[in-house]
Amino acid sequence: MKASIRRSAIFTSAAALVIAVCGATGTASSAVPAEPGDGELQFGSVLPETGQLAYLGPPQIESLKFAIKTINDAGGVLGKPVPTVVSSDEAGQEAVAVQSADRVLAAGVDAVVGAAASGMSLAFIDRVTGAGVVQCSGSNTAPTFTDYEDDGFYFRTVPSDALQGPILADVVRADGHDRVAVIARADDYGRGLMETTRKTLEDRGATVTLAETYDPKATNFDQVVQKVKNSGPDAAVVIAFEEGTQILQGMIESGLGPDRIGVYGADGLRSEELASLVSPGDPGRLSGMKGTAPASAENEKYINDLKKFAPQLKELQFAPQVFDCATTIALAAEQAESDDPGDFVEEMNGITKDGDKCTTFAACKELIADGKDIDYDGVSGPLDFTDKGEPGQATIEVYGYDAKGQLQTLRTETSEAQE
Repeated sequence: MKASIRRSAIFTSAAALVIAVCGATGTASSAVPAEPGDGELQFGSVLPETGQLAYLGPPQIESLKFAIKTINDAGGVLGKPVPTVVSSDEAGQEAVAVQSADRVLAAGVDAVVGAAASGMSLAFIDRVTGAGVVQCSGSNTAPTFTDYEDDGFYFRTVPSDALQGPILADVVRADGHDRVAVIARADDYGRGLMETTRKTLEDRGATVTLAETYDPKATNFDQVVQKVKNSGPDAAVVIAFEEGTQILQGMIESGLGPDRIGVYGADGLRSEELASLVSPGDPGRLSGMKGTAPASAENEKYINDLKKFAPQLKELQFAPQVFDCATTIALAAEQAESDDPGDFVEEMNGITKDGDKCTTFAACKELIADGKDIDYDGVSGPLDFTDKGEPGQATIEVYGYDAKGQLQTLRTETSEAQE
């Protein structure tokens, strides 16, 4: 069924749904649903204001607002300014994320940015794409999404962990470790990254002494730490979110800190504050820990402009990718000459490759007006979407913590999707 027809089918109940979910976490900025294809591109978002990924909320939320300001400063989309985002909280809880998505959809949005966590997106992706609404995440890295049945309405500007895992494994092996324990949170993000990392480690000749998931909602991780210790590794990979703080504390107390074995993390642990959270009195105890995360292009202008727009921001992780979600959607609408997602979804992949290069909404919009095919290179780097609606190449940052526990970028490496 054509997406615009599906949207029309659900539109008549949208106003009632706004009322039905008015008690949901977060606030929707529009109580009256917009009509699909009304000439006004309406964004919604489901991003973390509370919960385990709350630290990733501010950079993504502010970057989305900044993207819309940038779009409007260039004349808006289809000759109209883009309205304020209809926003709601993913909260780190599937039930709340689903309710938030319903609330945003009820406002008649054309596109949803989010969720931040792969598990939260998986909780409501069928609702969004099933309604013929475009969804774009700047931080969903689970490999699950590559082949997910989404009718072509789901996109991400961050690479799959199928591209990050091999780099993470190579970093561990390059440091000379032969016996590696891998533990991960029991969700799609954790399982997907654990599996690609484990496979690459074994392909590179390492012995994986332990590959096991844990309940991220547990209050005590002593058993997990003990399993790592009992496996006798010379390195451990911890794939976690905020609960990783407790795991790392337990590892240090059990003689498994970075001064004893190799300790590695991934994007979920990459934080300026990790060392001080793990060891408040002596952040240097995390010295030597390394990890990997999707990197952004060295875009000094974007970073400076975002910090001027939102000077309170401390963390910037995934902010560029969210900016690119919004810009890509807006350019697709310009290319399609329609704000109906059933129309502009067809342009999402094409505008990121095989055309005249442009790096800003204003420049790309001008090329479109001149009848040119565009290749939008975002603030996070070249996008070059595959047919699956995701980057086919990834630049991965290798990060580490120095003697004072300060986060540093050690280098970047490139990983490409296998055909």
